[in-house]
Amino acid sequence: MYAIVEISGKQFKVEKKQKLFVNRLEAAEGNKVSFENVLMINDGSKFSFGSPKVSGAQVDAKVLKHLKSDKVIVFKKKRRKGYKVKNGHRQAITQIEISDILTGMVKKSPVKKKEAPKKAETKKVSVKKEKQDLSSFSVAELKDMAKKKGITGISSMKKADLVKALS
Repeated sequence: MYAIVEISGKQFKVEKKQKLFVNRLEAAEGNKVSFENVLMINDGSKFSFGSPKVSGAQVDAKVLKHLKSDKVIVFKKKRRKGYKVKNGHRQAITQIEISDILTGMVKKSPVKKKEAPKKAETKKVSVKKEKQDLSSFSVAELKDMAKKKGITGISSMKKADLVKALS
């Protein structure tokens, strides 16, 4: 099982018990951290892709230590000008160990719902479907429907105005 997770603006492919270096985290050494910006999960048999992230999924990790990475040398030179500058820096990083990958798919026991709210919900859905049906018609079809209802001034109406007039 592995996951693609975004940590400090960078994407990492992580597996359980994996150690990796990331940009410096604010957590103290020995603390546990969790990353909820999981972009993809593969649990062996199926993939779960997020848009942009997988809902309910998270990756738990433990901060092992804070340290600095290898020195990076920055050398600038302009030829024939006598200009040379040598600088360097060491990036602050954190070593973490992935302790667990949670998919967020928890099976919930079925909850009994009252029948009255279901009826109200179906009525709302049917009203919305009618409005969506009107917007799916072409302008010519909407004008014909408006003529049948006896609406005047349809020749100068746009599609949105026709939909409003018919609803």
